[in-house]
Amino acid sequence: MSAPREQFGSRLGFILAAAGSAVGIGNMVGFPVAATKNGGGAFLLMYALFVVLICLPVMLAEMSFGRKGCSDPLGSYKKLAPGEKHWAIAGWLSIITPFMIGIFYTVITVWIIGYLFSILAGDLDTLANPDTFGSFINHGDIFFYMAIVAGIVFLILQGGVKEGIEKAAKVLMPALFIMLIGLVIFVLTLDNAFAGVEYYLIPDFSKITASVVSAALSQAFFSLSLGMGIMITYGSYLSRDNAIPGSAKLVALTDTAVAFIAGLMVLPAVFSFNPNTNTAELSDSSVGMIFTFLPKIFLALQTSIGYAGASIVAAIFFLLVFFAAITSLVSIIEVPNAAIMEETGLSRKKSLGVLALTMGTCAVLAATSFGIFDWTTNFTSYAGANKSVFDVIVDVFYDTILPFNGLLICLFAIYRWKRQNFNAELEIGDPNYKGSFFEKYVNLSVGTFIPLILFVIFINTVAMKYFNITLIG
Repeated sequence: MSAPREQFGSRLGFILAAAGSAVGIGNMVGFPVAATKNGGGAFLLMYALFVVLICLPVMLAEMSFGRKGCSDPLGSYKKLAPGEKHWAIAGWLSIITPFMIGIFYTVITVWIIGYLFSILAGDLDTLANPDTFGSFINHGDIFFYMAIVAGIVFLILQGGVKEGIEKAAKVLMPALFIMLIGLVIFVLTLDNAFAGVEYYLIPDFSKITASVVSAALSQAFFSLSLGMGIMITYGSYLSRDNAIPGSAKLVALTDTAVAFIAGLMVLPAVFSFNPNTNTAELSDSSVGMIFTFLPKIFLALQTSIGYAGASIVAAIFFLLVFFAAITSLVSIIEVPNAAIMEETGLSRKKSLGVLALTMGTCAVLAATSFGIFDWTTNFTSYAGANKSVFDVIVDVFYDTILPFNGLLICLFAIYRWKRQNFNAELEIGDPNYKGSFFEKYVNLSVGTFIPLILFVIFINTVAMKYFNITLIG
């Protein structure tokens, strides 16, 4: 007889853990960059609409599916669609995806902690040199930092759901909020900072194009950790006394608030550093912003607060991003970990050992694909470009499979699990949900236009990523 399913100790713990999975590098840097390059306030408005109208219903589907199945994504598909191999394949896809995403996320987290250590060592001026990042990611020290990241993540996961994930979230998430708000207050005191606030908040609707709309939807979907099996797994740890609709709303609100506040930190800092900032010059990549652009901004602060002060601000920022990365990484790795325990009967400790060996090996290969090894750097080619191991993981699993997994869960909830069962699960713990306008909207959206939108995104991504064909401008 299997052991009872682990559960979160409180609703707050679940919300903080789920929000921690959603709050990551994309919120801290990717969101401000996307907003800057896509019309400022207009992008913010579209992002908020997509969170409410599209992402929240998908999150409800994932959480309710996980709680009903009381298992990892694969186990839930098997329980709710017994003997149906095509849905079992969907379950495997929901396990493999976070496994692979965890690999590239580990690599980026390693770079973040490496930069944090360098700043604490007094090397902010070195990091501000554009050539530093290229040499840093190919230095042997990254494997030392990787061991530290792995140790922290697996120490948290070893504690289990209540004593590990929930306790870590209750410490890291409030600390993240406090540091983030503190940095925002500081940045807003800088000269010309409000030029960035103005650009960030005042909509420029003339810049709305199909590509901007697509960028806002993609950012919202990916930011909330949808399609990775995280919300399914965390839903399986949620007590039936807790209301899923209310919890999902708070998770979405928390994630959006962090992204919004991060924008109030990054954009004013950019404009304060250079009042004549040309937003077209900002990198599309969150990685480019973190490791090549922002260190220059922090170093520029030395003219007003000195080198030590600038280093302290930079260290707080990188510690903040590190906290965000760790909470996301813990959630990502818990998905395959839960699946291994469920499918094999292994203890949490042994399951984590399996992941340490397999994910660790893959993470090392991904980390060497920036020039250390030629075969991992030039791993393959498609769409007219050479691709490294790291590139393939990002293209296939992060950019392509995530919306496809979201599509599958929507189709399953309405057309296989059936609408009435989906609604009944959401009504548990929330009697006000039954017959509400929100229930009617969720049923309509999950059963009709959300799957269509996710399908279009999936097809367009495949055409663009692998064939260099843009179907939607």
